Amino acid sequence: MNLEIEGRMALVTGAAGGLGKATAKRLADEGVRLFLTDTDEDAVASCASDLHESVVGYSTADLTDISSINNLAGSLTELGGADILIHLAGITGAKGDPLEMDDDAWMSCWNTNFMSAVRLCRKIVPTMVEKKWGRVVLTVSENAVQPYPDEAVYNASKAALLSYTKALSLPYGPKGVLVNAVMPAFIESPMTDGMMDSLAEEKGISREEAVDQFLENERPYLSLKRRGRADEVAAVVALLASDIATFTNGSAWRADGGAVGAINI
Repeated sequence: MNLEIEGRMALVTGAAGGLGKATAKRLADEGVRLFLTDTDEDAVASCASDLHESVVGYSTADLTDISSINNLAGSLTELGGADILIHLAGITGAKGDPLEMDDDAWMSCWNTNFMSAVRLCRKIVPTMVEKKWGRVVLTVSENAVQPYPDEAVYNASKAALLSYTKALSLPYGPKGVLVNAVMPAFIESPMTDGMMDSLAEEKGISREEAVDQFLENERPYLSLKRRGRADEVAAVVALLASDIATFTNGSAWRADGGAVGAINI
């Protein structure tokens, strides 16, 4: 399918992660020019090298730091401004009893997962408005609508980001900037590898057995009974960033294998 975005420029944050790489590759396949950013200099440089023909720039950026975001925005302005923002950067944050999470745990997740998106959009969306065309795709999570008790700080940051997605879409959709969210769940990644390895060690079983136990005990509604692949999420992201999804604004698209038990978002 031709997504009709050849020649557009996309900023992809969290580009060195599994989902970031898969999304960057999917957009590159559509002829999109890429500006990649992540916190790991070697990793983002490697990703840029792999996609060198499509990459117009890359950088390391601490998206919790306003000056770092300002510098990133300046680099994009020199290249004519981003048409597409794919915000994948985020952390799971501290886990445990909600009442035992200290202020630092809450603020770390809040600044990384929520305020980074707010600050990026504040800097990047106005240029899209000037062009009368733009796409913003923010990464939420199943946790935004199906919170888990040991992930309270993550739940809250993603629920806020989902609300922000809708709020931003209302005034800016009519100006040509469509704003949507993607909601992945239990995707194959270094993060979930670590989770499953810890569970496997605790139980004295293999990683594969740990995945099966986790699905049975913790994700009963994940009807596909497996972890998702990064490229499966990237396909949804690319569609939302396209010029064929022209009547999609303020929505949240699940890529979760059925993990959320509700029929609403």
